[in-house]
Amino acid sequence: MTSAKSQTAVDAPDDLVVVGRITTVHGVQGWVKVHSFTEPEGNIFDYKPWWLARVGGGAELVEVDQFRATPKGFLAHIVGLDDRDRARLFCQRDIQVSVSSFPAAAPDEFYWHQLMGLRVITSVAGQDVVLGAVTDFLETGANDVMVVKGDEQSLDRIERLIPYVDLYIEEVDLAAGIIRVDWDPTFELE
Repeated sequence: MTSAKSQTAVDAPDDLVVVGRITTVHGVQGWVKVHSFTEPEGNIFDYKPWWLARVGGGAELVEVDQFRATPKGFLAHIVGLDDRDRARLFCQRDIQVSVSSFPAAAPDEFYWHQLMGLRVITSVAGQDVVLGAVTDFLETGANDVMVVKGDEQSLDRIERLIPYVDLYIEEVDLAAGIIRVDWDPTFELE
């Protein structure tokens, strides 16, 4: 591991995914506020090591030596980052970790990164219709929502928001690269 004090060149893994973001500084001793995208949110500290995205590409390896939960979110201290001004340089950067640090998902559960780019297919009058590909997920509180963007290979180029719930998700086939849904393609057009 490297520290914020003395970075050495280390190649980042090829399988990095974003699990959170450093948002702002906290106090004068180099602590930073962390917004977690994990579920539950505290799991972000179980994934190590952290790689911080660099502006223009690449990632920088950092080590968190302390963290704590507060009523307003999470705080973390990065090794070698001991003053507020230096901590500012780490703000508004995505926290990435290697997929290999994730625990195995249950057979009927998937990580969002596994679903990104999958083709979304529905059935209309017994015929398969491609709605597009998964480009993002939104957290709404009630349930997650899949963002499906149409492209040149789909029915149209419309972006659709499909709730990621059993009512609409019929099948996820990672090997085939598809998600089958029960979704009327005209639903959001009317």
